[in-house]
Amino acid sequence: MPEPIISVRNLVVFYRGLRGYVHAVDNVSLDIMRNEVLGVVGESGSGKSTLALSILRILPKSARIVKGSIMFDNIDLAKAPESTLRKVRWRRISYVPQAALNALNPTLKIVDHIVETAKAHGVRDRRAVIEKAKELFEMLRLDPKRVLNSYPHELSGGMRQRVTIALGLILDPEVVILDEPTTALDVLTQRFILDLLKDLRRKINITMVFITHDIAIEADLADRVAVMYAGKLMELGDVYQIFKDPKHPYTQALIRSIPSLIGSVDEMKPIPGSPPDLVNPPPGCRFHPRCPLATDICRRKEPPLIELENGRIVSCWLYAPEEAKKVERQ
Repeated sequence: MPEPIISVRNLVVFYRGLRGYVHAVDNVSLDIMRNEVLGVVGESGSGKSTLALSILRILPKSARIVKGSIMFDNIDLAKAPESTLRKVRWRRISYVPQAALNALNPTLKIVDHIVETAKAHGVRDRRAVIEKAKELFEMLRLDPKRVLNSYPHELSGGMRQRVTIALGLILDPEVVILDEPTTALDVLTQRFILDLLKDLRRKINITMVFITHDIAIEADLADRVAVMYAGKLMELGDVYQIFKDPKHPYTQALIRSIPSLIGSVDEMKPIPGSPPDLVNPPPGCRFHPRCPLATDICRRKEPPLIELENGRIVSCWLYAPEEAKKVERQ
């Protein structure tokens, strides 16, 4: 196995709301390996984006890391001072947000976004930054002359998304986190962005974390896939393992909900019910109210993270029958 570049352990993140604390990320542990594409999938509200924002500590004011560690190059990002985080953000770990139009200042030209981003992180050589931007734009199949002198509203959705990717790469980071970069784009533009990311990965050594609610996208791009549900890590494994032999009932249901290009529409089965209220999450397994295989222990006791073969991880009592019997006897 390659070495991890980021190790998340027992991470808990709550949001403060009017009704109480939202358990957005609840006891999540995983490793991000060097030079891999880790896909993070799950329904809306599963904690994917909160996990990404926690790594860079750019959470909104209502959020708080309650416990856990995020280790990167012997630095615990969950507890590091702001001065240390500023040396890591963008220079070593960058973030590409969803909704590119909202992420760009409408009053600034793209060249100003590029230069100001570099300046904010200590790079003041304007000419070198612009030359680097031109290289990235050409790599992302954008016309540098036109794009650099444009305002965000003068570009299409796909072009704006590629600009935000270039912004994420401008300082040559070791890790880039892409938070649903294909959301709200048409299918052809999505395909174009994914092909560009695969091509980019071949050209430069970089670790990617690709967050999406569309598990089918991960089949094409990711090396490993982490499946999240209601703030919990349900399953983690090699992309081929996840799609060929999904272990967790939620992963199985998520894959069954994907429409097939060759099969009948009738074979597609949406997941019944709704995700739980994360202010008052259900006891036991978070998925048990929607799970067809749930037993009494699933409703009472939270399952442990069980390591199977080849680094495969699953959080389900189906794969710890002896431990389940012990718990039932207590």
